[in-house]
Amino acid sequence: MDEKFTPAKRVAGQKQDVWSIVNEAATASPVQPIVNMGQGFFGYNPPQFVINAAKDALNRVECNQYSPTKGRPRLKKAIADAYSPFFGRTLNPETEVTITTGANEGMLSAFMGFIEPGDEVIIFEPFFDQYISNIEMPGGTIKYVPMHPPKDGADRTSSAANWRIDMNELEAAMGPKTKMLVLNSPHNPVGKVLSKEELSQIGELCLKHKVLILSDEVYDRLYYVPFTRIATLSPELAKITLTVGSAGKNFYATGWRVGYLIGPSELIKYVAAAHTRICYSSVSPLQEAAAIGFEQADKEGFWDKAVSEMKGKVDRFCEVFDELGLPYSQPEGGYFVLANLSKVKLPADYQFPPHVAERPRDFKMSWFLIMEIGVAAIPPTEFYTNERTHIAEDYMRFAVCKDDDVLERAKERLRGLRKYLQ
Repeated sequence: MDEKFTPAKRVAGQKQDVWSIVNEAATASPVQPIVNMGQGFFGYNPPQFVINAAKDALNRVECNQYSPTKGRPRLKKAIADAYSPFFGRTLNPETEVTITTGANEGMLSAFMGFIEPGDEVIIFEPFFDQYISNIEMPGGTIKYVPMHPPKDGADRTSSAANWRIDMNELEAAMGPKTKMLVLNSPHNPVGKVLSKEELSQIGELCLKHKVLILSDEVYDRLYYVPFTRIATLSPELAKITLTVGSAGKNFYATGWRVGYLIGPSELIKYVAAAHTRICYSSVSPLQEAAAIGFEQADKEGFWDKAVSEMKGKVDRFCEVFDELGLPYSQPEGGYFVLANLSKVKLPADYQFPPHVAERPRDFKMSWFLIMEIGVAAIPPTEFYTNERTHIAEDYMRFAVCKDDDVLERAKERLRGLRKYLQ
């Protein structure tokens, strides 16, 4: 390629990502069809009242045209009404809520709105991989702080609460250039719900060092233990916190790409300004459908049903690990399960392609599971820096947001690991 056509460094030279490796293996596997427990998309439709709302919106002229760049008024009001009880005050839908094209674009808008070249952003490992490029696009520098797994994670099952943050390590990562900290609770992939005590400690450090908080709470309707929003802990923390939500996650419609941010007007206005320059506005009919979803969810009993059903899926799927004696982290929220497969012995002479052989053990395990067992799962070292892959290379991430028959088929195939146990 001509030198003048050289791509920007921000997109050039990236190693092959986990999604393409898993898809490559799934296509090549002799065990078909693959049971996909990898990516966190739902295996079933949104609730009927939300689907009906989307269909109705498509028949309305105004819902097929541009929406206001900050979002449709009905959706902003529905979100403000739904979240005001959690925040303990009435949210202003015009100034404290903005709609984005999925939560991911919302976070990109937040970074674009506040991060300048050289600013530092703290994230916890393991991290959602999109954080990295979103922070680096505006020139941010990432500081990583690890979540430490339980020391006996290879020997026994325990709550995801036992993954710990060392607050001394967190404060050591903060400096004069630290502009923002990214939280994720309930956490992907660990399933940890940060406790009120942990959030208070993190919040105190952010106030002390004048650090903005971007709180990724896209799984905020799927928690199985008490759930605290950091923005609700004090008026001071509310002033420095942007809360990220996802209608797609809430209503089983990840392809709709409807996200939102809640925060003080002096922060939200800059997120909205960046969003305007990134994609101008978001999908109109699906915003309208999401609005109706929020308006009717309580009446339909949807939130309680969603929690009950997802917790049931978690418990049902994890039965196979109990059978095999494979320990796992019991998720406190979300729909991911981290299982420790250190007891699974990969055959010494197994042939992995070079781009898998050079990666940590969990990539090899992922390839092996797909090729020999017929189950796709995600190697979590993809969510770590190279220096800390050793923390997670014995784990695998499974997404349980699938139909029950899919979960049962996955369990049946995973029983095939019994002959590889040591």
